[in-house]
Amino acid sequence: MLVLKSSLLNRYPEVIFGFSTKIGLKRHHPYFFNMSLSVQDSRENVLQNRRYFFRRLGLTESSVAIQKQIHGDNIKFIDDGISCGESDAMITDKPNLGLAISSADCPTIFLFDVEKKVIAAVHSGWRGTDKKILLKVLTKLVQDFNSKPNNIVAYIAPSISQKHYEVGEVVASLFDEKYSIKKNPKYLLNLQSINRDIMLKFGLLKKNIQASSLCSYEKEDILHSYRRDGIVSGRAFGVIAMKTKS
Repeated sequence: MLVLKSSLLNRYPEVIFGFSTKIGLKRHHPYFFNMSLSVQDSRENVLQNRRYFFRRLGLTESSVAIQKQIHGDNIKFIDDGISCGESDAMITDKPNLGLAISSADCPTIFLFDVEKKVIAAVHSGWRGTDKKILLKVLTKLVQDFNSKPNNIVAYIAPSISQKHYEVGEVVASLFDEKYSIKKNPKYLLNLQSINRDIMLKFGLLKKNIQASSLCSYEKEDILHSYRRDGIVSGRAFGVIAMKTKS
């Protein structure tokens, strides 16, 4: 099984983090090692995949919160595992409670306040980015947990790169033109850069932000991509949690 890690989050021994790939349990085409029950993969396989992945991280199925992502800006505070309904971002200060974000191209952002011991997980496709879901999560951390931006570390997990993310003029026009490249009749949009700049403008330190260089579209051997594979694409899970306070 191949699990991707963050060298930034790895600096903090109290943080558990892993991002799943297509590789695990010898799963094969078309869905490979898939975490989603929303594709036509076998339910039994998906649940087995989740158990295997969670246990690899030292967690259990009942200790991981899974949201139904709707490309919105709904944020939930989580205090127990299993399904938590419709949202696109979760926050918790509870130890041994994982927050799972599903992805097959969209940027997923994982946050950790090193002082207040709070974590957050955000799904930010173009709709969520337009609705400023990441900014709203950061604001909530400050307002509800008294977080200070310079104490927050952030990891942007593998997502689709700009050169493969084509959008129409309507979508491109939602964002500053510096984030898109015109490619008639489409535009190439850089969602990762938009979200990174949101964090920098909010006050996160540059050294406290890590963005994966892996493109989900290009890394066909290890990463799921809906833009590349369409309806037969599986989904990855990124999971962040904190260990029990000593």
